[in-house]
Amino acid sequence: MADSSVQKVSAHHSPKGPLGQTYLASGKTIAMRLWEHEPCGQPQSPTQRDYETVGYVLQGRAELQLEGQTILLDPGDCWVVPKGSSHSYTVLETFTAVEATHPPAQVHGRDEIQIPS
Repeated sequence: MADSSVQKVSAHHSPKGPLGQTYLASGKTIAMRLWEHEPCGQPQSPTQRDYETVGYVLQGRAELQLEGQTILLDPGDCWVVPKGSSHSYTVLETFTAVEATHPPAQVHGRDEIQIPS
């Protein structure tokens, strides 16, 4: 029998993650999260994660440094960070974006664990 559960999630009541993200809807193999009003700042240290991320910029601007490439992200832009790739972000203008992660980033501490280089 297929899973027929329906889930509605309000960002106003969703839990926050340790990095400031808001966890939204989450299924067995994919999850959504919201980065809202992220302030401008210094470049982050590169990291590698044990999940794939796709994102969509709602407002603001950021640079994504991905495996030696720099990609400017503006409102309406999408991006993909493959599982295990070295990446970091620099917020250029107060930034809001929605991401989906596969598998869910918040399960089994994946958000906190970096893949060793």
